[in-house]
Amino acid sequence: MGMVGGGPDAFIGAVHRMAANLDGKIQLVCGAFSRDPAKSQQMSSQLGIDAQRCYASYQAMFDAEARLPAEQRMEFVAIVTPNHLHFDVARQALQAGFHVLCDKPATLNLTEAKQLADIQQQSGRLYALTHTYTGYPMVVAARQLVVSGQLGKIRKVAVEYHQGWLADPSGDSGKQAAWRLDPAQAGSSCCMADIGVHAANLAEFICDDHIAELSADISASGNRQLDDDGVVMLRFAGGARGMLSASQIAVGEENNLRIRVYGEKASLDWSQESPNSLKLMHADKPFETLRAATPSAAALGGITRTPPGHPEGYLEAFANLYCQFAEQVHQARQQHQDIHSLLPGISEALRGMAFIETVVTASNSEQKWHKVPNVSELSGQGGQA
Repeated sequence: MGMVGGGPDAFIGAVHRMAANLDGKIQLVCGAFSRDPAKSQQMSSQLGIDAQRCYASYQAMFDAEARLPAEQRMEFVAIVTPNHLHFDVARQALQAGFHVLCDKPATLNLTEAKQLADIQQQSGRLYALTHTYTGYPMVVAARQLVVSGQLGKIRKVAVEYHQGWLADPSGDSGKQAAWRLDPAQAGSSCCMADIGVHAANLAEFICDDHIAELSADISASGNRQLDDDGVVMLRFAGGARGMLSASQIAVGEENNLRIRVYGEKASLDWSQESPNSLKLMHADKPFETLRAATPSAAALGGITRTPPGHPEGYLEAFANLYCQFAEQVHQARQQHQDIHSLLPGISEALRGMAFIETVVTASNSEQKWHKVPNVSELSGQGGQA
C-alpha cells in the first residue's frame, strides 16, 4: 500500500500503519506523508521506505507508481489527511487505477461524495471507509443477533459517543483541534463529522437498517465556528425510534462510545471501553454476557486473534478492516466479480455525508423532522464496495 498523510505527529496515520502491519498481509511501500517534503522524507526514513518512493505530492506518487511494473507498484492507497483533501486524493487514485481505503468522513460534503461514488463505479476499483467500530468482534456479533431475529423487531436504539478532549478551549490551536474546528478543512461540522457519524454508522450496522428521518440540536462552545456537542433524534426505516448523543466537551470522558438496542424479545448493550463483552438482556431470565473469542461469540462471526481473556481493542478492530480490505484486493487481483463483505464502502460514504449534512440542516431549521436521503436516491451505482 501507499499512504497520503500521516506525517510526523499525526495521530491517525500511525494507527493506520500499525493496523495494516498487524497481520503481515500488507506492506507499506510508498507515501506522500506531508505537504512539507522535508517532513515527508523524515517520515519515510523512520519507516524504512526507499527514499525514491517518498513523494513530494500525492499527484506525483500516483503518476510514478502507475509507471512501475505491476509486481512493484502499490495496489491501494490509504488516505489519512484532514477531510478537505479526501475527495481529490481518492478521485485521483481511482482514476490512476488504484484501490482506495479512506479515513472517515469520506469527503468534505455530500456533493463530493456523490461525485466520488460515480468515479468509483466508473473506475472499477475498490473503495473502503474506516468506520473502525464495525471491526470489533462483539459489534459483528451484535449485528448477527439482530439479523438472525434473536432480538425480534427492533423498537428503540440509544447510541452515544462522548469525549472531553475539546472541553478546554485553550487547546483549540493544537494540531488535532485546529483543523477539526476549521470549516475549510473539516466541512460543515466538527463533532458530528468526527464522532457523531461513527455513532450513526454503528447503529445502522448493528440494526441492519438505515436512519430515514432525524431531528437535531447541535451547538458550539465560545467562539468556535463548528459544533462540539449535539443530540439527534432518529427514526429508522424499519420503524425503530432512537437517540444519538455526541459530545467532545463532556469533561472527564475519554472515548465513551456505547450502544443499546431494544427489541421485542431481547436487548443488547455494548461499550467501546469494554469491547470484549456484549450484554444480552431478556424479559424472563437473567441477562447474559457474551465474551469475545469464546465459541458462542466465534459462531457469530467476529474476527479475533487471541484466546478468551486476552483483550483485543481499537488497533485490532482497525486491523480487521485492513485484513478484510487486503482480502478484497486479493480477490480483485484474481478477477473475482462478486466481492461481498461487511467492510464499509461507498454506500457508507454516501450515508455518512448525508447524515452529517442533514444534522446540520435540521439543527438550523425550525422544521422538526428532516428526511435523510437513502443511497438509492444519492447514486445509481447501488452502493457496491
